[in-house]
Formats: sequence, C-alpha cells, structure tokens
Amino acid sequence: MTIHPWEWNFEIDDYLNPWLPAAPWKHIPSPIARFLGHRPVPQRPLGNIAIIFWAFIGIFCSLTIIEAAGRAIPSFEERGTPIILCSFGAAAVLEFYAIESPLAQPRNALLGQLFASVIGISISKLFALGIASRDLTWVAGSLSCACAVAFMALTGTVHPPAGATALLSVVDKNVAGLGWFLIPVILLGVVLMQCVALLLNNIQRRFPIYWWTPAEVGRRRQQLAEQFSSDSGSETGAKLKIVTTHYLEEGRGVSGLPKVIIKRGCVIVSGDVCLSPEEKLFLEGLSERVS
Repeated sequence: MTIHPWEWNFEIDDYLNPWLPAAPWKHIPSPIARFLGHRPVPQRPLGNIAIIFWAFIGIFCSLTIIEAAGRAIPSFEERGTPIILCSFGAAAVLEFYAIESPLAQPRNALLGQLFASVIGISISKLFALGIASRDLTWVAGSLSCACAVAFMALTGTVHPPAGATALLSVVDKNVAGLGWFLIPVILLGVVLMQCVALLLNNIQRRFPIYWWTPAEVGRRRQQLAEQFSSDSGSETGAKLKIVTTHYLEEGRGVSGLPKVIIKRGCVIVSGDVCLSPEEKLFLEGLSERVS
C-alpha cells in the first residue's frame, strides 16, 4: 500500500464535535437568541450600501470602546500598554464587514487571538534567554507568526489578525515588554469587539453564523451519519463501503459517501470533487431551500 503524506487530512472537529452539546436555542427567549445569531428562517440579504453603513458604525464603535477601556484601566497605563493593538484594526474588518466568513466567527476570533498571543510571548521569552539570540528578533518574529498560523490551522481557529498579534508580540518592543500581561489585554479587546458585533450586526444582518462549528454536534451528528448510511443502502440495494470525503455542512468536513447528497441544512460532496468557494456557497444556499 502506497502512503501519500501530502494527501493526509486532519480535522480536530471530527474528534471534538461528538462530545459537544447541541445549541440551546429552544431554551433561550427569542429576542435574546436573535442577538446571539439564531434565526428560525434564513436571513434576507442586504444591499452593499447597508452593509457598508453598519460596518462603518461597528468598526468605529468597537475600536473606540476598546481604546476607551484601555485608557480607563490603571494597570494598562502602569505597564505602558499601547492604546490599542494594530491587529484589532484588521479584526474589525472581519467582524463588521466580512461577518459571514468562517475567519470572523467567535471561535476563530477568541481562540485564534489567545493561541497567537501565547505562542508569540513564549517565543519572545525563549529568544530573550540568550544574549546572541536577542539579535535574532527578525527570525523570532517570522517563527512566531508561522507557528501561530500552523497551530490555528490544526485547531480550526484561523484568524488572520491573530497572525499580526503573534508577530507584534515579538518584534514590537512595547508589545513584547508586556510579557504574559498581553493575554488579558488581547482577551479584553476581543470580548469587547464581540459584544459590539453581537449588538450591531444582528440589527439587520446575522452574526455569528455559528459559535463553534456549522456542522452537527453530539448525538444529532451521529443520527445524521446513520441516516445517510441507510439512505445510501436503499438507493443502491447494497451497503456501500464508506470512503473518505469532504462533507459540507455549511462548510465543514466529515466522513461521507462517494456521491453528492443535498438535504436541508447539509450537503455531502465526494472528496474527489473540487468546488470553488462560490460553488460551495451555492450548494449550501440550495440546501436551505430543500424541505
């Protein structure tokens, strides 16, 4: 048997999702659930003028609140914390304009920034141990960003602004000087931006699209897998062998069958089928219309 390492895939959600509880929307009052991103029916699309308007308001308000909070906290001023980290500017674009991107969802925003700051600080302190290595800050910065992106990719938490955080925590002396205090600074900014995003983005749009993953979790996921297996058996008259595929349930991958199946809320696509992002969005939108 020939081994092809370049064809290997690792999805951490394959191991985590079966253990996660289902979303508790039925226990949350409808007005509150709306501002947490839940919609009982698909959201009506907006024109780009409205999107730009809300993006302008959201970016201005969120960055202003983060800066005001940083100025009002005495410990921030005592440690010489920058009024705001530059990576939050990039984050604001995702959180208020490209809000449907997987890179903008809360899991990616919070965990991506957390992982990146921890990795950046660790590498910064590691290179500070030796006198000679202190002159290799430029190497440390590159290594920090590369490690952060790799770790985020493996954990399904890729957030582009977090790459900037990992880089700044090494090459920027003011940020690197914060040490481990950078973590609460980052987390405060992320939480404040997410709160503003939940409030403003849910007035006419929907945010987040999902909190952890768009795929089914827990028992519901197992039931869907059994349902798809039984459906495939009835169509072919025999039980088919399960092969590795890319299963798109609003964009996530799990194991499925070598065919295309469209059901409400989910699409199964064989792994040997290559789809563009636009084609994926079309199929996912089509699955929402299936009764």
